Amino acid sequence: MDIELIKNAYSFSKEKSLHHRYICNDHIVSLLNNLPSNFRVDVIGESVNGEDIFSVTVGKGDKRLLLWSQMHGNESTTTKALFDVFNFLTSNNSYAKAILNNCTLKIIPILNPDGARAYTRVNANEVDLNRDAQNLTQPESLVLKTCFEDFKPDYCYNLHGQRTIFSAGKSNNSAIVSFLSPAQDEARSLSKNRKIAMEVVSVMNNALQQVIPNKVGIYDDAFNINCVGDTFQHKGVPTILFEAGHFPNDYAREETRALIFNSLLTSFNYIANNNVEGEGYESYFDIPANEKLFFDIIIRNADVNGEILDIAIQYEERLKENSIIFVPKIQKISKLENFYAHREINANNSKVLGAKNGTLKEESENDFVFINNQKTSLYL
Repeated sequence: MDIELIKNAYSFSKEKSLHHRYICNDHIVSLLNNLPSNFRVDVIGESVNGEDIFSVTVGKGDKRLLLWSQMHGNESTTTKALFDVFNFLTSNNSYAKAILNNCTLKIIPILNPDGARAYTRVNANEVDLNRDAQNLTQPESLVLKTCFEDFKPDYCYNLHGQRTIFSAGKSNNSAIVSFLSPAQDEARSLSKNRKIAMEVVSVMNNALQQVIPNKVGIYDDAFNINCVGDTFQHKGVPTILFEAGHFPNDYAREETRALIFNSLLTSFNYIANNNVEGEGYESYFDIPANEKLFFDIIIRNADVNGEILDIAIQYEERLKENSIIFVPKIQKISKLENFYAHREINANNSKVLGAKNGTLKEESENDFVFINNQKTSLYL
């Protein structure tokens, strides 16, 4: 699909009722109820706390794609993008028609509704569902397993969000979007299904390079059979991990949302119109690996107790009154010349102190600091 076409499609497809980071069942039920009749909405199970887990099935094609989002409840960017995709698929666009004619999509918008409501990674039993693929101790894990077995997908999309700490390779480029074709065994074998997933990732990367050049990364492919993606890849189904990351100054993840929309449509269109055999997998290895080289803020050249050091601050996301706030916490006080930041402040060798002339400490919360007696806010 042409990049300008996708941008235009997003402008009319964006679901304006969904925004920022806090998305739970309360935000999506009315949207599900208002989908056109060719979208089948089912309750496919319940969470630990009895919240409904929904699926949306649309399309009549032979190629079957299973997608799930918010397996980690505090990773909502891909959920927003899915509802943007729903809006696109209701249009008369020729690409939308081709996707629905050639593919059948089954989408779980929020797999972990309890985690989504509490804005936590884990479910109500404090279990990471993405480490429960083998033990299957949680009702949400069983819902996904049953859905997988009943639907018999040809492709799986495991949709997540990643922290602001990741760079695309060893560079001062944030990994705004990351992908992975998970390993299916300890040897990380290049099986046909894994190559197919790599080929689809390569196509999405080519599209993204036109809008965020050098800002796409590949997640670590160390094998862990307890992870859902690794398990489904192990079962022979091409599986793609999506990680929605940090676009500059986009802590609401609205810019990233548009890029996920771009990637989803690009991949759907490619699968719909091609017999994907994995032959175009090699360019996958040109995408740089994710590195943990970013902080939210670095105060450079700070006089800390008479020593010139750098101060790294990371935001902690917290749910407050049904919205997400970002609390600045000091992560490191040391020489950080090999790290980058989304915001840099140069203290120019001046003293840097906390409130009431307090000494700054790692793991402490600081809304502001004093640099050479001048108050500097650390909030967004």
